[in-house]
Amino acid sequence: MIVSGLIAGLCGDILRTMLTRLRVSGFKNLVDIDISFGPFTCIAGANGVGKSNLLDAIVFLSKLSDGSLNEAALSVRDQGARTGDIRGLFHHVGEEYVEEMTFEAEMIIPETGTDDLGQQATASSTFVQYAVSLRYRRDEGSRAMGSLELVKEELKHITLGEATQHLPFAPSRAWRNRFIKNQRRTPKYISTEGSGEDRVINVHQDGGSSGKPQKLRAANLPRTVLSASNSAESPTATLVKREMQSWRLLQLEPSALREPDHFTAPVEMASDGAHLPAAMYHLANFPNGGNVDSAAVYTELANRVSQLLDDVRSVHVDRDERRQLLTVYVGGRDGTTYPARSLSDGTLRFLALAVLSIEPDSRGVICMEEPENGIHPESIPAMIQLLRDLTTEVGEMEQPHQENGLRQVIINTHSPSVVMQVPEDSLVMAEPVEITRGNHTFKALQLRSLTGTWREKTGCMSTISKGRLLAYLNPVARDGQDSPQSSRRVIDRPDIQQYRFDFAEIAR
Repeated sequence: MIVSGLIAGLCGDILRTMLTRLRVSGFKNLVDIDISFGPFTCIAGANGVGKSNLLDAIVFLSKLSDGSLNEAALSVRDQGARTGDIRGLFHHVGEEYVEEMTFEAEMIIPETGTDDLGQQATASSTFVQYAVSLRYRRDEGSRAMGSLELVKEELKHITLGEATQHLPFAPSRAWRNRFIKNQRRTPKYISTEGSGEDRVINVHQDGGSSGKPQKLRAANLPRTVLSASNSAESPTATLVKREMQSWRLLQLEPSALREPDHFTAPVEMASDGAHLPAAMYHLANFPNGGNVDSAAVYTELANRVSQLLDDVRSVHVDRDERRQLLTVYVGGRDGTTYPARSLSDGTLRFLALAVLSIEPDSRGVICMEEPENGIHPESIPAMIQLLRDLTTEVGEMEQPHQENGLRQVIINTHSPSVVMQVPEDSLVMAEPVEITRGNHTFKALQLRSLTGTWREKTGCMSTISKGRLLAYLNPVARDGQDSPQSSRRVIDRPDIQQYRFDFAEIAR
């Protein structure tokens, strides 16, 4: 990892950011969800239980910090974007919908940064809690899809003294002292007062308790107050906004990863994997103006990919001056090179993640669904290690010389092979649970942790039993579910059956 360290040293002190806790209720099938995050989190469960909804909630919050309320709603997968029905984002049973959806996020933000106009901002607090509540508003006329109305918005700091309870994964006071700064006497940056049509969002001065807050009528706001903040009036809120804007969902598409890039293409890889060649070429040749050996960068990428495919010996980007195109090539042990269009889906995804792992400007929260797709089971440990390398382990950040930022990865999966490989502290099991409220019984998502981990100590989620965990790790069909006699499965062979664990009894 010599190249990674060299690049990090050239780019200086990367912004330190982290989403530490998220509470959600009323969004899709998320009801009273409360989850704490560390640098790496794996949410595992069967298909259809709502794992994706949790990632959608994170991305929805990100969009709320970057545009209008309705634009954020329409960006959510398989809801507004497909049907135009914003109301479909709200939790509902049959035709009865909840009135509000609420979000509360705790996060560490960088102490310094810039606003949308490139102006410098310095935060008076680096550990904050942001809360927002939204209501569905039926619109008359042509906009039959309705719209969102801002009910409540708040931003306040979390003090260093409170950080111990809010950061259960943090190993020491030294770590907290390094990342948690608070120079503000009054706790709130944004607050809400009043009710009904008289609701007002207050924007408090960032310098302290003096001065009257700016008052904004909530019912008339087309976007969150946070999304409109700037460095001159609200530097802390501005850096919270910038942090939330950096949260993204990686949906690496092989078709996008295979495309060559023009010389003028963006040098940052898109969420779908587009501009991989431009990102690789820039990383190898122009890392923030530093002098890095491009061959060493390509060698490190090749070493990463070779953990997935033993045949890989080289990786590089070809620069075609005549057509002004950049194309990714991977070479095998026999010396033959293959363009991206000839590579497998898994190889391309692995290469994209390898680029992110040594990219100095990559920061914030990276969400990813089912990263094991296209990966041979034997290569899953290498995939998990690569995802963990995208993050910065908390223990490493205690070292005075360590200047890498707090990068964070949140994945979901239904694969037992992935669950077996992730660290126990990082695992969150997702299960459906029946909830009865009033006259309605419905299924919602429930999150569980493993016993003996720091997540159990938070008290915000129950623990999963050993039997249920073992049953998940060994998804063998129970008695009565065996295949017909004419089509005997591998697991039905007598020489295999003697090694089969019967988890049905344990699960009971």
